[in-house]
Amino acid sequence: MSETWLYLSVLFGAFGLAFFVYGKKQRAVVPLLCGLALMIFPYFVASTLLLIAIGVALIATPYFLRA
Repeated sequence: MSETWLYLSVLFGAFGLAFFVYGKKQRAVVPLLCGLALMIFPYFVASTLLLIAIGVALIATPYFLRA
């Protein structure tokens, strides 16, 4: 793990918290689940590039999946 990985995991966790709170208040399932995933997935990913790829994909998912 590097310093970059640590900063990115905190950044994605912050985005995850924002999505989670938004999804909970709006009763929207997609942002709620994406927020939960954004807060949890950095614990299971060791590669910085994979962390960036998954994080960006999860951040973009609520924009493309409006349910």
